[in-house]
Amino acid sequence: MEHLHLSLLTQIILFSLLGGALSVVAASAFLLFPERWRDSLLPHLVSFAIGALLGAAFLALLPHAITYAAGDVHNITFTVLLGLLGFFLLEKMVLWRHCHSVSCEAHAPDSHPEHHHHDAPGSTGTMILIGDGLHNFVDGVLIAAAFLVDEHLGIVTALAVAAHEIPQEVGDFAILLHSGFSRARAFVFNILASLTTVAGALLAYYSLEEAQSLLPYVLAIAASSFIYIAVADLIPGLHKRSQLSATSQQVLLIALGIGVIYLAHSTLH
Repeated sequence: MEHLHLSLLTQIILFSLLGGALSVVAASAFLLFPERWRDSLLPHLVSFAIGALLGAAFLALLPHAITYAAGDVHNITFTVLLGLLGFFLLEKMVLWRHCHSVSCEAHAPDSHPEHHHHDAPGSTGTMILIGDGLHNFVDGVLIAAAFLVDEHLGIVTALAVAAHEIPQEVGDFAILLHSGFSRARAFVFNILASLTTVAGALLAYYSLEEAQSLLPYVLAIAASSFIYIAVADLIPGLHKRSQLSATSQQVLLIALGIGVIYLAHSTLH
């Protein structure tokens, strides 16, 4: 039994790193591409992430939450509703945000007249890092909770987290550089913020292991997190490109994201 726990904990740590630190490394590598490549690829990554998040929420997390809660659908859906409202309030407090370009309206330095084009690395950059650290901590809790219910569900959840973290980290990097951070400093601080994913996962593993009855409600919160990010933060950005060709690409990539989660979930099972 001890070996099983160690194996499960190892998986939780590894997949938390996939959703956190490895996403930062992938995003920093992405920034080495020519700018025109980045500008054309990033919207595609966002579209894919929308599909992955919605697929994980509706095809994996919610079904498992309802099953694990012995069919108590009302309380699970009520928890999802509370989660959506909670993430809305967190975003209002600038503690939960998703920027996917340097021109992110809510957090780019230029969006606030009082901020100069190159702020000292202490205002905009600090808020980005605090918000990112909190967001990653919650991601770690959600990944661990999913693993505690079912290892395959944990893998699917981590894949969905990684899918949306990579374009977000690209946006975070761009904003940090724009607000005065050097490339090396931005990378180090982003890595440190990403390690809160592992901290959240470890906390959840040791606390939720003894509180199994809470697991379906944590999965419901995970589903609400994924739905909120996809619908409130990512989808509005797609409406900026309304041409038929762009819309077709978006729909296909969203479907691809859903398909990857569907195949991963059904194949792993």
